[in-house]
Amino acid sequence: MSRLNYHHLYYFWRVATDGNLTRVAKALHVSQSALSAQIRQLEESMEVTLFDRRGRGLTLTEAGQRVLAYAQDIFAKGEELEALLRRGVEPSVQTLRIGVLSTMSRNFVKALVAPLLQNASVRMNLYSADLVSLLDGMTKHRLDLVLSNVNVVSDNHLDAAQQQLWQSQLLARQPVSIVGPARDKPNQGFPEGYREKAWILPGRSSDIRTAFDGFCAMWNLDPVVRAEADDMAMLRLLTRDSGALSVLPPVVVRDEIEQGTLVEYLPLPNVFESFYAITVKRQFMPEALASLLARPALDVLVPVPGHD
Repeated sequence: MSRLNYHHLYYFWRVATDGNLTRVAKALHVSQSALSAQIRQLEESMEVTLFDRRGRGLTLTEAGQRVLAYAQDIFAKGEELEALLRRGVEPSVQTLRIGVLSTMSRNFVKALVAPLLQNASVRMNLYSADLVSLLDGMTKHRLDLVLSNVNVVSDNHLDAAQQQLWQSQLLARQPVSIVGPARDKPNQGFPEGYREKAWILPGRSSDIRTAFDGFCAMWNLDPVVRAEADDMAMLRLLTRDSGALSVLPPVVVRDEIEQGTLVEYLPLPNVFESFYAITVKRQFMPEALASLLARPALDVLVPVPGHD
């Protein structure tokens, strides 16, 4: 029976987590050809293909993803052993690297990850970026999880091969409403009380904006749009400070509603913002991450005054 060469496994682990053969070879002070040869020896000894080599790019195969999951555990335990021998203390902290789509509601993210802050055995790293950058981080195994309000499995901007890389789980849905200043709430219903109002709306690429435009068309309302913003945090600030109306999940302006600055005017019928957890399709998942994603939606959503 052949024995696993952990030196070769270490080289594989470094390349798989970095994603760049040349950079890793330089960091390890070995030639690129020697590094590549030792990874090939690992593949031959295990009788699997770990990387899909296309041009200069390296993409993990399904077998490579499984081996990487083991390698991460193996070398994490090695670091713990080294710390134990050097300092007499056994570290038992698991690090979760979570990417957050920059346009998402911060209140939702805070509610979702709150249990991790109470878990002394988990350290959390949060990264905010656009979806393409986050998915690239997942591909290179720099992130364990991506939180998004876009379902990448059905995203038309991704080809079929890209979509097959991901596993998308619906975490929760939040209702979307017309929100505005408490002092200016219309006395008449929609659309009569809203025709002269100024609006700050999500960008035209947003599903919320598409739904609102359809709602306005149904009622023959042409809203006066003063500004558009894709970022929920920016929508919150502009709505709070401008006196204009906006269309967003009330949880985004939860603090302002509690303080009485803003009021929910009208829920949009059958319009929701959905939140997804995106992971790489793989067999193994960190225990803390699995527990986080198993939480019921009602435990994740932040209560908003006036909502049951």
